[in-house]
Amino acid sequence: MHPELIKLENTFKPSILTKIKDPLLAQYPIELWMKRDDLLHPIISGNKWRKLKFILDHALSLRADTLISMGGAYSNHLHALAYAGMILGLKTLGLIRGERPEILTPTLIDMQNWGMELKFVSRSDYRLLRQYQGCHDLPGLKPQQYWLPEGGAQPLALKGIAELVNEIDILYDIICTPCGTGTTLAGILEAVPDSVSVMGFSALNNAGFLRAEVESLLPIPRTNWQINLDYHFGGFAKTNALLMAFIEDFEYKTGIPLEPVYTGKMMYALYDLITKHTFKSGRRIIAVHTGGLQGKRGFST
Repeated sequence: MHPELIKLENTFKPSILTKIKDPLLAQYPIELWMKRDDLLHPIISGNKWRKLKFILDHALSLRADTLISMGGAYSNHLHALAYAGMILGLKTLGLIRGERPEILTPTLIDMQNWGMELKFVSRSDYRLLRQYQGCHDLPGLKPQQYWLPEGGAQPLALKGIAELVNEIDILYDIICTPCGTGTTLAGILEAVPDSVSVMGFSALNNAGFLRAEVESLLPIPRTNWQINLDYHFGGFAKTNALLMAFIEDFEYKTGIPLEPVYTGKMMYALYDLITKHTFKSGRRIIAVHTGGLQGKRGFST
């Protein structure tokens, strides 16, 4: 591991495992735990760091001086990349989906303040960027420029996600994660035994394609997993009063902050499924908090 990455990671706090003690769940014979990856770092938290860690190490090993990637105006991935680039002394370029807004989002302002160059691309051109997966695949890359696909969705990211799984020191039956690109789900699948069920919860509407995306990242096929498509609340970054009320109540009862784009939707789904007796009695479920709390800005509870 590159010395600068070791130095950065040494500033992180532990990602603890917490049992969810909510009186609402006490009547159900299920244990619900949360892997608090949101606690790792105030900015590079959760699966953002897990996915970036070994990608950044690879970029540094190649002596890259510029990191280029893509995302939306509230992208957790680009937000984390911009900060990491600043800390590591690397230039960063973010290709942002859609036209430049009259007023930049708080996420984009942060990225700009951390030295990331912002380049806005049309939605049609943005879709074309998704075909470039390898670090040298983007057309027109200069020497020492390093390309990261959307959300850091490449095989090196799985290695970092595996570290998350290996930190869990209790036995469990099911592990759950929100899904955007499916990379975190793939990394978890690579690290758990076949006896553990892995559940993903899509944050996007019409996300049936995610299964193929996950399969493309797996070295060998796995069968102990599924992606639930029923709790997207209208689509990516879409919410409603029901979801926001749940998040507010959950935070009040547990003291654990959620955001409504990813982890909030997953936790709503798990509560709903538990109260509908979807899981067998005695099951121990671990939900992964994927961080990204900066994405909560712009929403109100």
